[in-house]
Amino acid sequence: MITNALRSLWAEPRAADAPARGWRDWVLVGVLMVTALLEGVLRDDVAWRPFATIVAVGLAPVLLWRRTHPLACVVVAWGTAMVLGLASLAGGAPNVGLDAMIYILVLVYALVRWGSGREIVIGLAVVLVAAVIGMVADATGPADVIGGFAVLVAAAAGGAAFRYRAESWRRAVDQIRSQERVGLARELHDMVAHHVSAIAVQAQAGRTLAGQRPETALEALAVIEGEASRTLAEMRAMVRVLRDGAPAEYTPQPGVADLPSLARRNPVPVVDVEVPDDLDGLPLQVDAAVYRLVQEALTNALRHARNASRVEIRVVQNGGRLRLRVIDDGRIDPVRPASHGFGLLGMTERVELLGGTLRAGPAPEGGWAVDAELPTEVGR
Repeated sequence: MITNALRSLWAEPRAADAPARGWRDWVLVGVLMVTALLEGVLRDDVAWRPFATIVAVGLAPVLLWRRTHPLACVVVAWGTAMVLGLASLAGGAPNVGLDAMIYILVLVYALVRWGSGREIVIGLAVVLVAAVIGMVADATGPADVIGGFAVLVAAAAGGAAFRYRAESWRRAVDQIRSQERVGLARELHDMVAHHVSAIAVQAQAGRTLAGQRPETALEALAVIEGEASRTLAEMRAMVRVLRDGAPAEYTPQPGVADLPSLARRNPVPVVDVEVPDDLDGLPLQVDAAVYRLVQEALTNALRHARNASRVEIRVVQNGGRLRLRVIDDGRIDPVRPASHGFGLLGMTERVELLGGTLRAGPAPEGGWAVDAELPTEVGR
């Protein structure tokens, strides 16, 4: 288990949300340089005063690259601290360096927050070695050793916590975007597929009857024009909402009350609609879902059912549940079954998002049936 965790850490890529260097970084570096300079000038107990001051002031600008090159910054800063510790051991001079150099803890945070897995492992190893040498050089007691390591762990833990939070947020945003894409794809399919299917059927009928009954061909052209105009209008509305900076002019979503109108526009010869009169209180999402389910079922009847001459649509509300049944009298195309397209997938997603159930398949009495059951208390 530990081996797997180390392998996973080693393969971890760099954080993708590192911000660019800004004015705050320059202010931070400037404040640290001034602080280190003042400490080097004002303190009397600094060993190797000019050298230690120059090192403390000169290392501060390394912080400017802590997000883009975290490992290199750790190696430079903590490597310098390691050299100072070794120099202290060799020369017998304790506390070589300035207290202001505590800012190198920021690099430990930055390493864990922005670095890749292998950079974190290598960088923390450098930090650990430098910390041990420094504590030995200062001849610190157990309490100081524990406190020093606690500070290092806190800096690393802070970087890990913020990294985890940012990653969780990114994944949540990606999931929301994925759901939005699926929803848009579902709406686009349901909207365009229905209109285009109707256009195709009317075009075929008009071409067949053009020579024998020109007036029927003209009627088919009028229907095609109407369907094309509706498709273009709905597409423009969707694009207007999706474009950044454009006003979102939302139009009322079609619902159960619009099913008779949808049936009249459908090329199937007979579409029988039976809808209760007391469905005005349906939640908007259920109301719109029923319309889209019927729309897709009619589209499938046009595209996949052979010789469909009649479609029955039944909506029943009972006991807090709304039941929808759409059935046609056509024969299923064995080459292109309706269950192999995006339409049925979108229907299933719609119903499941509302906590309902859907069954679609051949009906015992023939034809294709869609049965959906939805709760009528969604969002209340």
